[in-house]
Amino acid sequence: MSDGVRPRRLVVVFESPTAEVMLRLAVEAGFQSMLVEPDESRLQGTPRPHGDRVVHDLAAAELDDSTDVVLSDHHRAEIGVVLKEALAAPTRWIGILGKPAIEGPHVGMLRELGVPDEEIARVHRPIGLNIGAKTPAEIAIATLAGLIADRNGRPGGFEF
Repeated sequence: MSDGVRPRRLVVVFESPTAEVMLRLAVEAGFQSMLVEPDESRLQGTPRPHGDRVVHDLAAAELDDSTDVVLSDHHRAEIGVVLKEALAAPTRWIGILGKPAIEGPHVGMLRELGVPDEEIARVHRPIGLNIGAKTPAEIAIATLAGLIADRNGRPGGFEF
């Protein structure tokens, strides 16, 4: 960018219907987007027509202080390891999809890995604006709307 400010980057971890929509719309909203899918078998036959890159680990995603990381699946076994790595990087923002009324499985997974509670608290959950999203597209839109509000210094917020 000509003003010397790096563009915001969105790294979505785990292939899912929500990830697909989020990555597609992120490009249109001015984010550099990337999918991290540790399990290569989940990508077989999945076209990536939207300009987003696909890598298989967070190290290849080159997380920095302009990167927002969103885990698009809260049922994967890799959640703890992925979040621990994201927390160790200079990542700007980290969140994981999930229902607000239930403690996310990531909390126990991170504690088992020895991650302190103050670091676990950096993982946002739920994420996105509270619009009553139900479908993958609605969840993607709510999440991106929250990230855009944050990027623009607006109080769109993540409060539920």
